[in-house]
Amino acid sequence: MLHFVVRLAKKTVVVVGMIASLLVVVLIVGNNGSSVLGQQFTSNTLQPQAAPVLERNQEQIRRDQLYRDLEKNASLIEQHYRHIKRIVNVVEPTVVHVEAKKKQKSSASKETKESKELRPAIVEETGAGVVFEKRGRFFVLTNFHVVENSSINDIRLEADGRVFYPTRLLHDRETDLSVLEVNEPGLVAARIGDSDLIGVGDFVVAVGSPFGLSHSVSYGIISAMGRHDLELGPQGVKFQNFFQTDAAINPGNSGGPLINLRGEVVGINTAIASNSGGSDGIGFSIPINMAMRIANDLVERGFVRRGFLGVSLDARYTPDRARALGLRRSKGALISSITSNSPAASSDLHIGDVIIEFDRVPVIDDSQLVTTVSLTEINQSVPVKVYRNGEIKTLNVTIGERDAFRAIPTRSRTSRSPR
Repeated sequence: MLHFVVRLAKKTVVVVGMIASLLVVVLIVGNNGSSVLGQQFTSNTLQPQAAPVLERNQEQIRRDQLYRDLEKNASLIEQHYRHIKRIVNVVEPTVVHVEAKKKQKSSASKETKESKELRPAIVEETGAGVVFEKRGRFFVLTNFHVVENSSINDIRLEADGRVFYPTRLLHDRETDLSVLEVNEPGLVAARIGDSDLIGVGDFVVAVGSPFGLSHSVSYGIISAMGRHDLELGPQGVKFQNFFQTDAAINPGNSGGPLINLRGEVVGINTAIASNSGGSDGIGFSIPINMAMRIANDLVERGFVRRGFLGVSLDARYTPDRARALGLRRSKGALISSITSNSPAASSDLHIGDVIIEFDRVPVIDDSQLVTTVSLTEINQSVPVKVYRNGEIKTLNVTIGERDAFRAIPTRSRTSRSPR
C-alpha cells in the first residue's frame, strides 16, 4: 500500500515537474519578446488583415496624387478660360441685339377677311450687330439680310441694357452689309482689328443672337480663308471673301462680331453651311477690313465706290489651258480683253497675260480677283504680277472707280463684261 502511494507520488512529482519546466520555458521565452507559437499565431491571424489595409492606403495615395495633378493642370487651363471671360466682358457692351419686322413678297401674302385683298406678310427676324464710331457719331454694322425690307420703325436695337432705334439705314446688297446710324449717346464702340493679320488656326470668339437668344458666345478657330462662290440664300452675295470658322454660328448670329484674342473685331458673322439648319461647324464671316471699307463708304457717301481695273477675264481658263501656256498650276486669271482708257489700258497689261498676284495677294481664280479689285481703294497704286510668254513680270496699276467706266468699250479676243 505504501509502496503504491509512493510510486504514484513519484509519477505525480514527475508530471508536476514537467509542467513546471514548461512554465519556466514559456516565461523565459515570453520575456524575450515572442515564441514560435506566438509567431505562428501572428502569421496566421494578423497578416491577412494588414495586406488590404496597405493596398487601400496605396490606392488613396495614388488618387491624391492624381487630384494634385488635375489641380495643377486645371490652373493652366483656367487661365485660358479666364482670358475668354475677359474678352466677353470687354466686347459684350459693343454687341447689339437686332430685331426686325420684315415684309415678305406677295407670294407669302395673307388675305384679310373683310376686304379679301392681299397684303404682305410680316415676319420677325433676329440678328446681331456691332457698334462702331466715326467722327463722334455712332453706327451699327450688321448684315443686309437681317434688316432687308425693313423700315426705320421696324427695327429695334438693344445694347448694354438699353433699347434704341436707328435714324438712318444704309445698305450694300452686293456684300450683304448694312450700316444703321443711331442717335444714342454714350454707346460703347468696339475696337476694330486688322483682318489681314488673321491666319488659319487663329483662335476666335463669336458673339450674336442665335435663335433669338441675345449675347450668346461660342469659340473656335479660323478653319480656312478666302472662301467664295458660295450660294447664300435667294438674294445671293456678289462679292465674297469669307473667313471659315468652326466657332458655333447659328441662325440669328448674322451680323454679330468675330473677335480675336485681343478683343478686336476681325469679322462679321454672315452665313453657315448646314444640313440640319443649325451649326455643323462651318460658319462664314466677312473680314473686318472688307466690311469697314464698305461701311466707311456708306457713312461718308451713302453708296459704295467699287474699284475698277478694266479687264475682262476668260472663263475658259482651265488647267489644260494653263499647262499649254507653260504654267504648272491653273491658279490665276487670264485677261481676254482690256477696256479702253481704263487703268489696265494705261498700264503695261496685255491681252493673254495671266494675273497670278494682285496687291501681293495670290490670285486663285477670276471670281476672287473681281472681289479683290472691287474692294481696293480708288486711286491706289497696286503691284500686279503677271505671267507672260514664260516670264513673270510685276507691273504697277492705279485703280479707278467702276461707275466712271461703265460705258467705255473694250478691245478683246473674246469679250465678257469688264471688271
